[in-house]
Amino acid sequence: MQRRILGRDRLVAAFLAGCVLFNYPLLAVFDRPSEVFDIPLIFAYIFLAWVLVIALMAWAIEARSG
Repeated sequence: MQRRILGRDRLVAAFLAGCVLFNYPLLAVFDRPSEVFDIPLIFAYIFLAWVLVIALMAWAIEARSG
C-alpha cells in the first residue's frame, strides 16, 4: 500500500513540476531573441521541459509498478 501511495505522490509531483515549468514567470525568462542550435530559445526550453515532465512521469509509473 505504501508503494502505491508513493507512486501517486510522485505523479502529483510531476504534474506540479509541469505546472511550474509551463507557467508565465519561467516562460518569460526564456523568451529572448537568442537561439540554441538554430532553434529559438523558447522552443528549446518548451521541448526540454516537456521531455523532463514525461521522463518524470515514466519514472513514477515504473517505480509504482515495480
